[in-house]
Amino acid sequence: MPAMQQRSDTGLPFMKMHGLGNDFVIVDARAHPVQITPALARGIGHRQFGVGFDQLAVIENGESDAHLVFYNADGSISATCGNATRCIARFLMQESGKSELTLTTSHGTLQARDAGDGLTSVNMGHPQLDWADIPLAEEVDTLELPIEGSPVATGMGNPHCTFFVEDAEAIPLAEFGARYEHHPLYPQRTNVQVAQIIGPDHIRMRVWERGVGITLASGSSSCATAVAAARRGLTGRKVQIDLDGGTIWIDWREDGVWMTGPTCHVFSGTLTPEFLRTLG
Repeated sequence: MPAMQQRSDTGLPFMKMHGLGNDFVIVDARAHPVQITPALARGIGHRQFGVGFDQLAVIENGESDAHLVFYNADGSISATCGNATRCIARFLMQESGKSELTLTTSHGTLQARDAGDGLTSVNMGHPQLDWADIPLAEEVDTLELPIEGSPVATGMGNPHCTFFVEDAEAIPLAEFGARYEHHPLYPQRTNVQVAQIIGPDHIRMRVWERGVGITLASGSSSCATAVAAARRGLTGRKVQIDLDGGTIWIDWREDGVWMTGPTCHVFSGTLTPEFLRTLG
């Protein structure tokens, strides 16, 4: 019998967390495995009929401190989610008393650590810079895509398309992001960023996430934008990025792309049996 049916009489506990307004429903399935279907993810993600989230994250047992699985609001699976990883890392560090953790995702193994002052750092690994690894539909120069605006393509376990613009606030992001998420050059769709260079170590960025829409922040998008800016020679490899939801710090080092920022555990709750039954 599916795990969700096994728990339908008692409900499903969850946590609501966010990193810079990038919000998540997090299910701890280490003690009781949970089967997440696309319908369940979409139902929980609905901001009127469910709880609402940018991503749903499930904590599972693994060979490391934990294994993480991510779902977008449309029910699709995402290989990685930087801010959710930071939120979960903070939760697990508080639970265990550890200051460093090793977490796994379908993208690979990630290191997390307490950065002090309530900040949490996660190494998102090395970026994918080759067209086939991102992936793109054909061989092109990933530093200047053959798309109006010459955006940069970057993989961070998920695909990204970064446009450098004069004024990030002036871009109609809802229309702009929806148009480029489904560009034929990206067979798996893409996250879209509009980035404005403020200084050699300072970027203003806004985000459209595939399968979600406009979000206040995105960890993997922040990493991709920092990598793109450094590759273009617009900034150094260590930058501050101001998002709609706050500020995150990215450092592209020899061992990978580290991101550091705050997290917040907003509340814990239980999805009722009645609600779960409506989702089949």
